[in-house]
Amino acid sequence: MTQDMLLGNEEPSKSKETFLEKFCVLAKSSTGAALLDVIRQALEAPNVFVFGELLAEPSVLQLKDGPDSKHFETLNLFAYGTYKEYRAQPGKFIDLTPAMQKKLQHLTIVSLAIKAKSIPYALLLSELEIDNVRHLEDIIIEAIYADIIHGKLFQNTRILEVDYAQGRDIPPGYTGHIVETLQAWVNSCDSVSNCIEMQIKYANAEKSKRLMNKERVEQDLINLKKVLKSQTSDSDESMQIDTHGPGTSGGLGQSELRKKPSKLRNPRSAAVGLKFSK
Repeated sequence: MTQDMLLGNEEPSKSKETFLEKFCVLAKSSTGAALLDVIRQALEAPNVFVFGELLAEPSVLQLKDGPDSKHFETLNLFAYGTYKEYRAQPGKFIDLTPAMQKKLQHLTIVSLAIKAKSIPYALLLSELEIDNVRHLEDIIIEAIYADIIHGKLFQNTRILEVDYAQGRDIPPGYTGHIVETLQAWVNSCDSVSNCIEMQIKYANAEKSKRLMNKERVEQDLINLKKVLKSQTSDSDESMQIDTHGPGTSGGLGQSELRKKPSKLRNPRSAAVGLKFSK
C-alpha cells in the first residue's frame, strides 16, 4: 500500500436527497409499527445521510414524547450526533445494527471533517472508538466511496486530509449561529476589500509620482543637452576667430614670416657685387 491515498476525486453526488424523499413519503402514510420500520430502514439505507426532513414529519414528531421515543432520539442522533454520543448513552437509543453503527461512524467522520481539514488518526480512533489503524482506514475509505467526504490518507504521518465533506442536518436554533458566522465572514471580506482599495490608491499615487519624476528628469536631460550644444557652438566660433583674425588686421602671417628672412641672407654678396661694377 502506498504512503498516500488520493480518494474521492469525483464530484459529490447530487441525488442523495431523492433517497430520503422515499422514506418521507412512507412516513406520511405510516403509523405504529410501520412507521418504526420506516425509520429503521432509513437509518440502515446506504445512500441516506441526512434526516432533517424525515424528523420534521408530523407522524415522526409525535414519537418524541411517546413510548417509542427511542426511535425519535435515534433518528435525532443520526441527524445531529456522533458515534461517541451513542456510546456514552446507549440506553437512550434503539439497538443499532452493524450497518447502523458503521453509518453513524461515517457521519462522525463528516462532522470532524466539517470542523477541520486535517484530522489526525489519533482523534479519529478516539471518536470512533477503534483500536486498529487498518480498521480505521477501511471505514474512512468506505466513507469516501459513499461520496460523503473526499480526501487523502497520509499513512506515514497518520493524517486524513479532507478536500470535501458533505453537510449534515442543521440542529434547531443553530441558524442564528450560522447568521453570525456569515456576518463575521462578510465583515472580514469588507475589511479585506477596504484594505485592497487603500493599497490600490497608494499604488496609483506612487505610480503618478514616478511618472512625474520621470518626466522631470527627461526634461532636465533635454535642457542639459541644449546647454551643452550651445556651449559647444560658442567654443567652435571662438576658435575660428582666433585662427583667421591676425591675417585680416595687417600683421604677418605664418607664410610671410617664413619668406621674410630669405631677403636678408648674404649681405656681403650684395656689397661685392657693387664693388665689381665700378
